[in-house]
Amino acid sequence: MKNTLSALSGGLLVWLFTGCQDHRIPAPPDPTFTTTTLATGLIAPISVETDASGRVFVAEQGTGQNDGTVSEITQDGKKHPIVTGIFSQTNTTGDLNAVDHLLIVDKTLYFLSPKGLYQIDLSSYKTDLTPASPASSLTPQDISSFVIAHNFTNDTGESHPYNLTLGPDGALYITDAAANAIIRRSKTGDLSVVTEVPGIANPNPAGPPPGPPFIQSVPTSITYDGHQFLISTLLGFPFPAGKAIVYQMNLAGNLTIYQQTFNSLVDVENDGNGKPLVLEFAQFGPTGFTPNTGRLLRANGATSTVLLDKLNLPTDLKISNAHTAYITSMGSGALLKVTY
Repeated sequence: MKNTLSALSGGLLVWLFTGCQDHRIPAPPDPTFTTTTLATGLIAPISVETDASGRVFVAEQGTGQNDGTVSEITQDGKKHPIVTGIFSQTNTTGDLNAVDHLLIVDKTLYFLSPKGLYQIDLSSYKTDLTPASPASSLTPQDISSFVIAHNFTNDTGESHPYNLTLGPDGALYITDAAANAIIRRSKTGDLSVVTEVPGIANPNPAGPPPGPPFIQSVPTSITYDGHQFLISTLLGFPFPAGKAIVYQMNLAGNLTIYQQTFNSLVDVENDGNGKPLVLEFAQFGPTGFTPNTGRLLRANGATSTVLLDKLNLPTDLKISNAHTAYITSMGSGALLKVTY
């Protein structure tokens, strides 16, 4: 191209001892998920984030006319723009180069775009009272020039800062979806390369459809689970089913495969119990990515439990609290609210 959740823990087996007998209490079933549409009419929504008070923020990529936005979405479904006029242009392949993912750390809202890393101070932000800022009034930190100048082993000559998370060392860790690498931004703003994310051999190069012998593994999200980082990947064309990988990464940048059973992953988040939640964009069919085939799953390192299916090209997941999450739907131009 996020937070602890006790309600979504893996099944637990509780043992109670009375005398010489033991009584097993079966693990409770997975919670029931209810999905409602909180907001519609969004233009290419790519990311959703919440702050400590539960306010919801969404990034929209726009139409390619420098009309990207970052907005608050209130619980009545109304949009309250915070930053407008963010770079949004269509490239030669017809894809949008535009605003990407959001992250809130304390009172600072970060967002990535092709122009770099932006910061917005939310400490004095008040819904409907604080006027929106034009992106031209903000000064981003250039990420791509640093990435392109780096001599990667599998150098693509490109950069696309796409997603980010806060590490345990206070640094930001950024996925670059064109260089296929993880970039570290220190608390003082210094940049370094942590690791490259390897691709895979094409399991069926002859097709159909025919494809290259080697497929890039695009890092789409990164999170820290209290022990290590987890990185989701979306494999390039021909987007083979069941082959996308969730990687584990330590602070030294060493990668190991956590699980490789997925379709076109766009997000990985923590459930608070060592069982990641992963978001699949869609299945790839004869005419491209198939609408309404996205899924939310809980992974356990070998297999997965489907929590939600028939999602319409979802792009991001945010766990807000122990009973609420949000999903952006690119296919529907909507923000979904998930309760459980």
